[in-house]
Amino acid sequence: MPDDQAERDADLGADLDGQLDAGGDAEAAGVDGDEDNTESELEAMRARLKAMEEEAAKLAKGKDAPGRGGRGPSADGEAEAADREEADSRSIYVGNVDYGCTPEELQLHFQQCGTVNRVTILTDKLGNAKGFAYVEFLEADAVTSAALLDGTELRGREIKVSPKRTNVPGLKVFRGGRGGGRGRGRGRGRGGYYGHVPRGRGRGRSYYSPY
Repeated sequence: MPDDQAERDADLGADLDGQLDAGGDAEAAGVDGDEDNTESELEAMRARLKAMEEEAAKLAKGKDAPGRGGRGPSADGEAEAADREEADSRSIYVGNVDYGCTPEELQLHFQQCGTVNRVTILTDKLGNAKGFAYVEFLEADAVTSAALLDGTELRGREIKVSPKRTNVPGLKVFRGGRGGGRGRGRGRGRGGYYGHVPRGRGRGRSYYSPY
């Protein structure tokens, strides 16, 4: 009997030691798992931070690139300037125009040179004619023919005719006398715009352009 009791006590002690060892191993495994999770979270944060830095670098590079809202001119602005220059190459300046002259009269005067696309008579803020106008043709070579009409009379006044120059921002061209010179410093200046003559309608309707 004493031997049986001693054997049972030995078995009980072994069971307790096994349970303690298993608990320690589980606790150690839990600590290792927490460390693994923390490291994974840190790696994920580093990856997100790197992605944000790369995105910020791309945005900064895009702002400095020409044509993307940065310092360079936009593609739309360049296209508009090219269209305006091309239209000016088909246009003439007409000075010393009678203040009562109409766009239709100007169209008739120059229709022998080519197809008139637009006529602009510049006016002041009150709608009064300023004594000069622009005529745009459909054909570029019509400008050469129209220049030959320099010095001809329209409404009893000797008009001045010359090819239209494209206005350059920041460059101011001075012209002498009211309607007497060929310079076109103000050109499309402050608010003036072309009066349209519909194509293919002969003496199409035109109008004064507000100042």
